[in-house]
Amino acid sequence: MSSRPRAAWPLVAVFTAGYLAAYLLPTIVGRLGLHLGLTTAQAGLVGSALLLGSASAGFALAGRVERYGARRCARTGLVLAAVGYGCAALTGSVPLVVAGVVAGGLGSGTATAVAAAGIAAQRDPHRTSSLGLLSVSATAGALYLTVPHLGGGHRLPFASIALVALLVWPATARLDRAVATGTATPVRGRLPHRRSGLVLAGGMLVWSMAQNALWGVSSRIGAEQVGLSEVAVGAVFAAALGAGLLGITGAGMLGARLGRAVPVGVGTTVIAGSIVLSSSAGGVGTFATGEIAWNAFYPVVLSYLIGLAASLDVRGRWAVLAGSAASMGTACGPVLGSVLSAQAGYAVMGLVLGSVTLLVAVPFTAVALHTGGRPLVPGSVRRRGGAPTALLAATTAGLPGAVPELGAPEQAVAEISVPALRRRRPVRSAFRTAGGANQSNT
Repeated sequence: MSSRPRAAWPLVAVFTAGYLAAYLLPTIVGRLGLHLGLTTAQAGLVGSALLLGSASAGFALAGRVERYGARRCARTGLVLAAVGYGCAALTGSVPLVVAGVVAGGLGSGTATAVAAAGIAAQRDPHRTSSLGLLSVSATAGALYLTVPHLGGGHRLPFASIALVALLVWPATARLDRAVATGTATPVRGRLPHRRSGLVLAGGMLVWSMAQNALWGVSSRIGAEQVGLSEVAVGAVFAAALGAGLLGITGAGMLGARLGRAVPVGVGTTVIAGSIVLSSSAGGVGTFATGEIAWNAFYPVVLSYLIGLAASLDVRGRWAVLAGSAASMGTACGPVLGSVLSAQAGYAVMGLVLGSVTLLVAVPFTAVALHTGGRPLVPGSVRRRGGAPTALLAATTAGLPGAVPELGAPEQAVAEISVPALRRRRPVRSAFRTAGGANQSNT
């Protein structure tokens, strides 16, 4: 077990580089509007262009990471991210900034696709995704604490993302080995669990859209509705991301003890209430409470959703497709939040987004229950359509391979109907114990 974190750390690093832009979206959109003279809607469109580029790269690479090679894809993505975001940081021309943002988004999406495919190949996808979210939350939290004090206009957030992409580059040297450790033989054929995968991907699109509709305008809520300065808003975001670190740590320790249905269902319900609380805040206490509670549960639910998507296909195709669908929803989020807040106000926007989030919890929970979202622990077998049923684990004298490894996917037990004997009852002498051919009857 000690070798697993060492094998997974390159994936965690690439995951951090790919997800960081989405985590810094509020400060990116806010600074684009403040320092480049863009309106709120225009700045939101630039943020959406970034995330649309990320989603497009994910859709294009779904199921193709193995063909091109994880290392090659990751390095291509990191180069695109470094060059794209670097150019956006070095220029003040809006068209060049938009071009750099789109190129950087393609790089972020490529890195995220590689990480998602590798996470699906791990024996414990939830643990690896939790480590990735822990890393990106810590990085984004540190930037939210420092960027407001350094100024730099729109340049500093883009430069920070480009720098992280360059720092992650050495980790790609061991990326192919990390991806290959999870599965020895690649799986071929059609996508498994198509209905569950499509429901999960569609739900993640809507869920991410609602989350990032609020996330894209959170800084404006703090500044305009609550009356906080940029430094104060950054401190609230840093505290919220710190709560996210605690939430992810708790999710990693909890693992699959409660399955995936309970954390996803309960967590999404709490997120819905937090969205309403944060968007209707009239003071710093209410605003901070809503943001902290929201960010504490958001990465927890996301880690279970990533693990759930990874469990549907060991090649990571559903993980990449669901992640790309989430990026597509994330891309539409800033525009949706800007339009709703401008037309109806922040409070009404929060009610709409909270209601949508609450509705999405239903299909999420259904998919988690249908696919049996718990790893198979030694001595447990899941009956078809039911909860895992505990069986006696094999002892040290048992046959090798009789007990599945910890974290192996659950295996459904088929029900076999036995016709009843109508005329006579079976006698004990008609049966013998199972065993080898040379075993005597008893």
